Amino acid sequence: MLIGKSRDILSSEITSERSYFSRRRFVRDAAMAAGALIARPAYSAIIPAEREALLSGIARSKYNTTEEPNSFEDISTYNNYYEFGTSKGDPARNSATFEPRPWSITVSGHAEHTGTFDLEDFLKPHQLEERVYRMRCVEAWSMVIPWVGIPLADVIRRFRPTSNAKFVAFETLLDPDRMPGQKARVLSWPYREGLTIAEATHPLTILAVGLYGRALPNANGAPIRLVMPWKYGFKGIKGIVSMRFVETRPATSWEMAGPNEYGFYANVNPDVDHPRWSQARERRIGGAILAQKQPTLMFNGYGDHVAHLYAGLDLRKNF
Repeated sequence: MLIGKSRDILSSEITSERSYFSRRRFVRDAAMAAGALIARPAYSAIIPAEREALLSGIARSKYNTTEEPNSFEDISTYNNYYEFGTSKGDPARNSATFEPRPWSITVSGHAEHTGTFDLEDFLKPHQLEERVYRMRCVEAWSMVIPWVGIPLADVIRRFRPTSNAKFVAFETLLDPDRMPGQKARVLSWPYREGLTIAEATHPLTILAVGLYGRALPNANGAPIRLVMPWKYGFKGIKGIVSMRFVETRPATSWEMAGPNEYGFYANVNPDVDHPRWSQARERRIGGAILAQKQPTLMFNGYGDHVAHLYAGLDLRKNF
């Protein structure tokens, strides 16, 4: 099993010394950052507006994998983010001038509290956590990423969805001038994603605002994105500007683009091949190009935590 340790996992157990901040440096820099931001609102100090700034007040999560994380370079330069281009290196290159602040998110639909909120207001007063998750792309590769985020369930609880809220629908920013990939017709823009309310409120599901202890890079979806480690990567919508509580299953971008290839649920299932490649094995990004692939695990290894969400559901038909 890859996750679900009952005790807290120490940073030394999950992060390589050569690729992460030393604890001494982290504490020093975090203290400096907090001092510089003392005049700002409390949550701005936790999520500063400066690009890839150090984040403070991060709690450890009990859901961390013990696998070695990928390097920051691996994580921030090999991405799927079609708003900035379709090649893996395009997001890092083409998002260099993107300014992710100020940022607001609109909450609508079947909920008692709705409206448009600045990022800080949308997230407060929740605690940031480091979540070291094993992530699986729809192609045959994977990464281990030390996300910093907030359980989506905590955010949803604040808006008090009604009993009519069966699903949560998300949209990303629509701005072709700032996101040049949206000028291409590779997808129907804006990017859309959705979860069942049970998936959205599962404790593994987070809204990520950083990785490796720093604010989220543009190429990874700054300033806020969705992360669910048991699903394929295309479910992790980036640059979120809308969260809507709906009664019927929402249309999602990749399901609209290729319904025979990309299903709504998108659970990692090694027994169901993509029409153009096998899902049974995978290779870790950042390793040797000829490194041996390893077997893909059902639900990406998180089955003990999430399998019950799909009890009675045919995962070959509902892929």
